[in-house]
Amino acid sequence: MPTESGSCSAARQAKQKRKSHSLSIRRTNSSEQERTGLPRDMLEGQDSKLPSSVRSTLLELFGQIEREFENLYIENLELRREIETLNERLAAEGQAIDGAELSKGQLKTKASHSTSQLSQKLKTTYKASTSKIVSSFKTTTSRAVCQLVKEYIGHRDGIWDVSVARTQPVVLGTASADHTALLWSIETGRSLAKYTGHVGSVNSIKFHPSEQLALTASGDQTAHVWRYAVQLPVPQPAADSSQLCGEDEVECSDKDEPDADADPSSDCPTIRAPLTSLKSHQGVVIAADWLVGGKQAVTASWDRTANLYDVETSELVHSLTGHDQELTHCCTHPTQRLVVTSSRDTTFRLWDFRDPSIHSVNVFQGHTDTVTSAVFTVGDNVVSGSDDRTVKVWDLKNMRSPIATIRTDSAINRINVCVGQKIIALPHDNRQVRLFDMSGVRLARLPRSSRQGHRRMVCGSAWSEDHPVCNLFTCGFDRQAIGWNINIPALLQENCESASILEVKKSVEC
Repeated sequence: MPTESGSCSAARQAKQKRKSHSLSIRRTNSSEQERTGLPRDMLEGQDSKLPSSVRSTLLELFGQIEREFENLYIENLELRREIETLNERLAAEGQAIDGAELSKGQLKTKASHSTSQLSQKLKTTYKASTSKIVSSFKTTTSRAVCQLVKEYIGHRDGIWDVSVARTQPVVLGTASADHTALLWSIETGRSLAKYTGHVGSVNSIKFHPSEQLALTASGDQTAHVWRYAVQLPVPQPAADSSQLCGEDEVECSDKDEPDADADPSSDCPTIRAPLTSLKSHQGVVIAADWLVGGKQAVTASWDRTANLYDVETSELVHSLTGHDQELTHCCTHPTQRLVVTSSRDTTFRLWDFRDPSIHSVNVFQGHTDTVTSAVFTVGDNVVSGSDDRTVKVWDLKNMRSPIATIRTDSAINRINVCVGQKIIALPHDNRQVRLFDMSGVRLARLPRSSRQGHRRMVCGSAWSEDHPVCNLFTCGFDRQAIGWNINIPALLQENCESASILEVKKSVEC
């Protein structure tokens, strides 16, 4: 077209004019003949205080820049010629458009169309190549392995720890950063009692092995032992709850989405004073637990020590020193006088109080970051979790190396082990909760979506193996605790089926 031809000629004239007024810098390597034959002094148009080597390098770089601009200009001219050709064809059909619209319109549409076809082809090929492998792992019957049963909402801040009572009535306990601890009915999700004796964040909660006593550790540098007396409410029949939802939909929606300003625990009994206050630490008490028998308790603090107390007299029996940094957790053996403490110094220590005259200490080194928790299992095993995104299973008789290592994609908080089935629950910083066996095989991941599961960091977990409704509880910084029903037989059966399929595939490949 005449307009485009005129613009091209004008562009050439402008380029020639700019070249006539450009700097008198000759290209030093435009051809092999110039590079080898011409002396470097002839390329210098005037005297310079720069060293010859530096000036030579600058001349070469300017020459390269000029050639790059030349190439770009030539490519631009070629593209404009193609646009002119396409416009002439379209003009013959009465659909002439300018070059900018064509390059951004039809050419882009054509390119995206071809790209989408290629992407679709790759997806189809990938699905076809992997469908056989995926189908081999599908079970013949669908089994609900992990189900969310109940949400326990009532705290005004994040929940650090969760625990289940060992005696009747079986209740759920939560420790929160809102300076309170709450007791819950597992079946109904109602709060039964509130403890308000601490003036700092409540960091952990543990129940006495045989009495209705709770042990809480707090940021106020103390640990409290307090008594509770609760009566479990009678669960309402399912038909009544469905009828209530049918009559008043607004009330049901309010229950599904509780008001942040409402306090469901305001109408429950409040316990304001402890039976015993354990005071010897100079820093935050991050965790506490009962020794076997319930007559003594151990606490772990940010002052780098763990203390052993006599609960009846509140006297300090032993101060356990040795960690180089703040402690993060402590746990006691269910049947023996053993204590394990974890720390930010990347180690955890085993303290043996079985012999009153000898208090041996063993140090376990295997993590590269803070050990967030270490817990006992059946036998002589300890499981440790760390911020280095690993969980390690240890044999107490062999401290040199772990017998199993689990690697994950997120930091791990306070873990808990299902003693009967030897299943480890891993709460993560990334809002996930995963289940593994003691050999390091992944069993399941608890379901999480926008409507169910934790919405923020999961801080702790607790198993309740004998409960018929909820046998796993998790808590997080989304201010809620969740009760899960884990179908352990189906979970283990699927694990066995997957393992057998893998063995068959390996044997076939061999």
